[in-house]
Amino acid sequence: MSGFTGRPALPPVRVYAGLDSAATARERAALAVRELDRTGAFRRAVLCVITTTGTGWVDPQAAAALEFMYGGDSALVSMQYSYLPSWLSFLVDRERVTAAGRELFGQVYARWSRLPAGHRPRLLVFGESLGAFGAESAFRDDRDLRERTDGALFVGPPDSSPLWRRFVDGRAPGSREVLPVYRDGETVRFANGPADLAAPASAWAGSRVVYLQHPSDPIVWWTPRLVLGRPDWLEERRGDDVLPWIHWYPFVTFWQVTADLVFSLDAPPGHGHDYDGEVANAWARIAPPDGWDAARTTALTTLLSRRQGGSG
Repeated sequence: MSGFTGRPALPPVRVYAGLDSAATARERAALAVRELDRTGAFRRAVLCVITTTGTGWVDPQAAAALEFMYGGDSALVSMQYSYLPSWLSFLVDRERVTAAGRELFGQVYARWSRLPAGHRPRLLVFGESLGAFGAESAFRDDRDLRERTDGALFVGPPDSSPLWRRFVDGRAPGSREVLPVYRDGETVRFANGPADLAAPASAWAGSRVVYLQHPSDPIVWWTPRLVLGRPDWLEERRGDDVLPWIHWYPFVTFWQVTADLVFSLDAPPGHGHDYDGEVANAWARIAPPDGWDAARTTALTTLLSRRQGGSG
């Protein structure tokens, strides 16, 4: 890490409460907060609250991106709520998902807000896939996100994510479902790829919230409504990686997208449910450290890509 930052790095703090560490989500969240206190996490520059996928998985690239950006002056906290794969958790464990998202952020926020103003770490939120669904549940709307966080990153959110659905349905006329513009991008912005984070051109002050969503990601676009309803994303100009000969047919399209769920992670980066290489760009727009620039973002993206390739 020091080789990337060019200065001495701190060992990053990572706190994780496993499913067997306590009986309830509330108790696991309380345990995680106590561990944050013990490890000095509230004295770090940035603290990120992460809601996991169904099995308790956290995207290592999303975690490493923040840690490298801040030279280890960071803390990440998460907790497990299920042993089930995300698709099964989505069907039978939705209450556990939302309880985990609400409890962990609520208890971290309560402890963080007692710190003196000016002596608090940046408070961020992260969720991917089912984790995005759970992480959203801690907030009422975009104003709540703006007032209680310093930024949030939601990656590949399921269609049933309540806030995501509200923002997409409330998009500006003329903006597409795959790339909505909500309230002129004041707080919440959507991106199919890194270049989209520069739009719209209006000011993006205060807390920044980003949704990364590929037009070809079936996890984002799967919904039972496809059985009998034509979605906007097939009515409007297609997303760049949606095949032009895809059309909506009652029942048929639903089962096509359902089948695609199985192979969503097999797509190359930048397509399907593979967001490798994009989370660093998103974090760099949401919460860049002082002095951070585009060259550092490129260097970090390259570094993380090499680490990912080496881990296989």
